[in-house]
Amino acid sequence: MSRQLSVIGTGVIGNGWIARALAQGWDVVAFDPAPEAEARTRAFVDNAWPSLERLGLAESADPARLTFVDSLEEAVAGADLIQENVPERLELKREILAAIDAAAAPGAIVGSSTSGFKPSDLQRDCRWVPGRVIVAHPFNPVYLLPLVELVGGEATEPDHIARAQTLYQELAMRPLVVRREIEGHIADRLMEALWREALHLVNDGVATTEEVDAAVVYGCGLRWSLMGTFLTFHLAGGEQGMRHMLEQFGPALKLPWTKLEAPELTDELIDKVVEGCEFQAAGRPVAELDRRRDDFLVELLDLVQKYWPEAEGLEGRI
Repeated sequence: MSRQLSVIGTGVIGNGWIARALAQGWDVVAFDPAPEAEARTRAFVDNAWPSLERLGLAESADPARLTFVDSLEEAVAGADLIQENVPERLELKREILAAIDAAAAPGAIVGSSTSGFKPSDLQRDCRWVPGRVIVAHPFNPVYLLPLVELVGGEATEPDHIARAQTLYQELAMRPLVVRREIEGHIADRLMEALWREALHLVNDGVATTEEVDAAVVYGCGLRWSLMGTFLTFHLAGGEQGMRHMLEQFGPALKLPWTKLEAPELTDELIDKVVEGCEFQAAGRPVAELDRRRDDFLVELLDLVQKYWPEAEGLEGRI
């Protein structure tokens, strides 16, 4: 049975959803009122397609299955799954999600790609089937990274989450059901903590952007790719595992090493970060850096699958 994904908003994340769905053999209908949106999306898909081919395409995968339409109502007609990707402004998202809810078939699931808002807040203006409007937060590049955080709101029933899990699994994603709604969900809260600390290190002259990135790439990031945070620290405790690690290193948690409050984004700090990133990019266009990242991720995903097959069972309970 052919599936249809409808995408509202075709920035980087929306286009990532489009590329993933096309690679899985879905029909995709997109709406974005921005000038040149369709041209940008098709160029994005062309740039992503070689990596998707290496990862493995569905038999019916075809970029020609993408259609752009002139209205939101046209876009959501006939959709099994609708993905909202408009800018991260709560009032705007509420407005768009209410319009989607009013126009979509009752059985369609509506996922918001929001990285921070809670689903109950997003559902508030929906009058038709508010419970099917959930958070479905992916990670860039969406067409390669398989994790999607699913979060239900006050109006969401278990059946809504179950149907969402099935649909995202058909897109070859690994749904992680967040047990209760919280701003920033799970992964972004973790990334935000590291991001704030990284900004402090640059702001205080401890390290450049390149040096901070090297600390992650050649150190903790390699371990996190396989084991995440808790299992990595479990191994740090030796044969006694996490209990010994906490006994030995737990007191250090009280030491004032970190500065989790974000530093003020002064002009000086902004210049340091921008100049550091431009130095690291070395004049290479973003499309070239995207391809380099994608080649790496394809190989890395093969390794993760080889050494962590239990990743199949990430699903939680709402």
